[in-house]
Order: sequence, then structure tokens, then C-alpha cells
Amino acid sequence: EYETVLESLVDRWEAAGHLSNRHQALPFTQRLLATVTEARQPYDQAMDISLPQAGIQPDTPMHLGPAVFRLLHSPALLDVVEQFIGPEIYSSPVQHTRIKLPESQLPIEARTGLTARIDWHQDQGVITNDADDCDILTVWFPITEADLENGCLAVVPGSHKRNLVTHCKSTDPLTLGQVSIPETLVEPHQSPLPMSPGDVLFMHRRTQHSGLPNRSNRVRWSFDLRYQPIGQPTGREWFPGFVARSRANPKSVQDDHQVWSDSWQAARQRLASGDDVRFNRWTGDSPYCA
Repeated sequence: EYETVLESLVDRWEAAGHLSNRHQALPFTQRLLATVTEARQPYDQAMDISLPQAGIQPDTPMHLGPAVFRLLHSPALLDVVEQFIGPEIYSSPVQHTRIKLPESQLPIEARTGLTARIDWHQDQGVITNDADDCDILTVWFPITEADLENGCLAVVPGSHKRNLVTHCKSTDPLTLGQVSIPETLVEPHQSPLPMSPGDVLFMHRRTQHSGLPNRSNRVRWSFDLRYQPIGQPTGREWFPGFVARSRANPKSVQDDHQVWSDSWQAARQRLASGDDVRFNRWTGDSPYCA
């Protein structure tokens, strides 16, 4: 699926005169790096499995392929999720694909939180406060190797036992605009977590974590998903989720890929109309944000 998405981007970049070499013979990650480096165009939103939180237009791209939907429904994954939150499982719309290019080669035009380093934050801090008491479980896993060199995750063990801390919009050029924890509030004892394909990390909503910079010459690709008990707010009410598993009411499970895809397209159309919505709680008036 992602090769098809890249092929579509390459067609567009070539037609617009941004690209002279399609790099057709290269494997996916190498081709992505080569074409983005030359075209100097954003690619993240076309590959993400969610809408952005601002600037949504009727044609804002997102990837809603059947393979991704099958991934969200993975029985092996849901079996483990069930051990954390029980058998009534809702797939939250807070979900992303992050394909990080080497920072030294990443064009500024393509630098976002989905393609570069991620500042320290708590996942509870990037949703609305109606979901503060919900049992939201973050599920993070790499498609490629994720190591210290190419930007694995880092966490503060035990930070989930403490409260949500203030988040601010970053003014650092390398993480500009990200909702993140001010440096003075990030806890010590930070632990990098190198992971391989097949590994899965399960995190509490208040675990402080970050995505380290990619200082290698390799692409680092990961997914982060969220699951929670059915009936609890997601903290992103304008985006659609679905029932992924229910022992109590199996007929409520949404297993139709087209219905899922249509729900996201309907959300895009609705939000493109210009409705005033807030995706985050922070106003920037905290002294920590000065």
C-alpha cells in the first residue's frame, strides 16, 4: 500500500517539475529518501492514518488502505490490548504513521512531527480534557529497526504514576509547533528503548516520552495506535473511531474497511467547512511557556 502512495506522490512531484529522477528501482524506504530529498516536498500527511489538527481541506490527503485497517484489527495485537483494558475495545482515532528520514537530509519543507524528532510529551497532554480519566493505551511498534542512531523512543520509567504536567507549543526550530513538555518539567532518568520489527511497546497515557532524532543515514518507520474501553471519550471527538472487539456484543464490531474509510472522509468534509474546534487544551499562558 505505501509503495502505491509513494508512486502517487512521485507522479505529482514529477508533473510539477520538482523531480527529474523517479528512482524506480530503489526499495521503498530508499526511494522515499531519494525522492523527498530531491523534490523537497512534504510527504507525511499522504502516508498518515489520521487527519491533521489544523488546516483541513476537502482534499487533505490521508492513507485509509485496507492493510492499515487489518492492522488496527490484528487479533494478536488485540489479544494483548485486552490484557490491559479488558475485552470491550475501541480503536481510538488518535493514530499515526511516522516515517522519519535522516535529519541531515530532511528538507525543511518536509519537517513535521511525523517525519522528524518528537519533543517530550505525555499522550494525555495532546488530547482534550474530557478524556483525562479514560484508560487510553498507546501501542507503538516499529516497521524498521528503531535504535539510538536512527531515533528510537525514549521514556521516563514510572512517570505514568504522577500527574499530567504543563505542555506548551515548542518554539525550537527543530520541533516548532509541537505540543510538548517544557524542558524544566521533563523528569530525569530517561531511558532509550531500541526496538526491532515485531516488538511492541504499550504505554500509559501519562508516560513521559519522546522520539529521538534520526542521526543515521537510514529511514525509521513506526506506527502508534491508541485503544480504550468502549464508551469512553477519545479526547478527539471530531475524529472517528470504531469498536475493534467486543465479547459482550460481537455484532457491534466494525469490520468493514469501506465504512471506516468513509467515516474519515466524512470527518474531513465536515472539518473542512471551517467549524471552530480545539484539539488541545493548552493556551500558552503558563509561566513555563514564556
